[in-house]
Amino acid sequence: MGESPHEFLHPRNWKPALGYANGVAASGRMIFCGGLIGWNAQQEFESDDFIDQVAQTLRNIVAVLAEAGAGPEHIVRLTWYVTDKREYLARLKELGRVYREIIGKHFPAMALVQVVALVEDRAKVEIEATAVVPEG
Repeated sequence: MGESPHEFLHPRNWKPALGYANGVAASGRMIFCGGLIGWNAQQEFESDDFIDQVAQTLRNIVAVLAEAGAGPEHIVRLTWYVTDKREYLARLKELGRVYREIIGKHFPAMALVQVVALVEDRAKVEIEATAVVPEG
């Protein structure tokens, strides 16, 4: 996982953002990943555990990005949809560990929204990703 080619935007007088960026400036070829969930390539869930599903979802994002010659360092935005924000908050340490294992120390602009349900009943998380690969 390489260093990000993008500029992270953080006003000087703001408290540091931990685990995300307030903004990202980027130019190049844009890649948009639809909402991906924590099932495998056969569209089968291997676990109902929240952290396991996050890890699989992030691996799925990396796999889709690779199809366009992109990597995690090219991600400029992630939008997370979770069915239980309390579980998300209670398991942040574990979540951070699997995030760094799969995405690295790359923290793009992010938003997290709790939703009543996701289309797939067993899904606990869905993540949309946007990446930008610099030209040349």
